[in-house]
Amino acid sequence: MKKVLIIVSNANAIGPNNRRTGTFLPEVAHPYAEFDSKGYQIDFASLTGDTPYLDALNLANDPDNLSFLVGKGWEAMQKASKLSDVATGIYDAIFIPGGLAPMVDMAENPLLKQVIKETYERNAVVGAVCHGPVSLLNVKLSDGSYLVDGKNIASFTNEEEDNYAKKDVPFELETALVNQGAIFHGATPWEANSIADGNLVTGQNPASAKGVAAKMIGILEA
Repeated sequence: MKKVLIIVSNANAIGPNNRRTGTFLPEVAHPYAEFDSKGYQIDFASLTGDTPYLDALNLANDPDNLSFLVGKGWEAMQKASKLSDVATGIYDAIFIPGGLAPMVDMAENPLLKQVIKETYERNAVVGAVCHGPVSLLNVKLSDGSYLVDGKNIASFTNEEEDNYAKKDVPFELETALVNQGAIFHGATPWEANSIADGNLVTGQNPASAKGVAAKMIGILEA
């Protein structure tokens, strides 16, 4: 049985106006449904071990979102382990969903950087979607290079941010990734766009979450 660790933010507010936030529901629920359909073991970890927050509960009428909320997904996420207590080396893949929350606590977290580096370098799969690729920033590989340097990457775009949360985020994610050498691939705002580069899989926005999981599964099953 393949094992997937979903690593989530613990933030619940962002920016000068304390905009409420959390993990964006479809960005965790849709991948969860994909991984669950393959019979994978799915575990959750958060940076602090405190109960994570969900955003976009207004989208609960979507079948996968509803299934996550009333099934085992949200129950498991509420009991997420503290990342420092998790033996991350046993997992075949890690996945970081978005929402604005990761922009608060995932750009610099040293342990998260170490976990991503080690997961990537042992050729397990690393996936992230929307604002989740902020977790890839500042990850340095054993050779001293940035993980994203020279990699084909998708994330929430500057154009999308302009019309969503530019006044709330501390920086523009697309710009930050490009500044560390990412080869950025942006599609039309809010349209599905996911990309795999070796064992690294990223996606642009909520519509891309299912595609990221599907590409991760493709690598895991290959």
